[in-house]
Amino acid sequence: MKKVVFVGLGLIGGSFAAAMRGFEDCQIVGLVRRQATADYALEHGIVDAVSMDPMEVLPEADVTFLCMNPRQIVNYMEEHKDHFKPGSIVSDVCGIKTAVMEASKVLPEDVDFIGCHPMAGTEFSGIEHSFPTLFRNAHFIVTPRPESKEENVELIKRMAKHLGCRDIVVTTPEKHDDIIAYTSQLMHIVAAAVCDDAELFQCRGFEGGSFRDVTRVAALDVDMWTELFSMNAPALSRILQRMEENLHAYRVAVENCDVEQIHAKLTYSSERKRRMNLPGPGQFTLEELENN
Repeated sequence: MKKVVFVGLGLIGGSFAAAMRGFEDCQIVGLVRRQATADYALEHGIVDAVSMDPMEVLPEADVTFLCMNPRQIVNYMEEHKDHFKPGSIVSDVCGIKTAVMEASKVLPEDVDFIGCHPMAGTEFSGIEHSFPTLFRNAHFIVTPRPESKEENVELIKRMAKHLGCRDIVVTTPEKHDDIIAYTSQLMHIVAAAVCDDAELFQCRGFEGGSFRDVTRVAALDVDMWTELFSMNAPALSRILQRMEENLHAYRVAVENCDVEQIHAKLTYSSERKRRMNLPGPGQFTLEELENN
């Protein structure tokens, strides 16, 4: 029986662990810091077993998922680099890959680090908000090392399928961070920027679905997203510059009451959105975008 350990049982770790119940011949174990989290995990059947002692669990884990903020993951690998089971897999689930995989070089050669990023989440945090269907129909991104064993990568892929993920994309950490700066980090900055407006609280009673959709993720985990933004600063800065240029072009067209330019820009934008989302010819997958 394989022992799969989740270090951290918050929204992502708790949901991942709960969804992994019944996967092949595996025991699902939670490794947490607080007794309240341990009690909740056991009472709600999120894990088979739980511990608060890394030295009790890590040396026996066949697969270890680090489900913490990126800086915590970096520090955890440094602190416990000699405690992971030889021949085991260590992975993570955070939204930044280059910095984490660089930090994983402290691990012994016989510990295979394979980066992961299940593309799902909510604006909430904590184990009490976790649920096993969180990753259903989500993208699952895998960033193995060049020397990662194929059978280990295949095991991670089978886990992703067990979660109910829509597809699995294998890529490099650098490519991951470039794309995620656009599809995830920029979206959170846009949501936060909208909520920075001086007239935010005057709009109560005027909010429609579009406002709620755009601003939903602004109620974010501040510490985690501060780390994600700062640890992916080069890629995110490039994307922000492009967004500023696009917004400026719209502002100029509106200020000049240039109906033809507004219409042309909206036509261009709406057609590109439809090509991303609608089934049939013209739809792009994440993998196809990555190769373009």
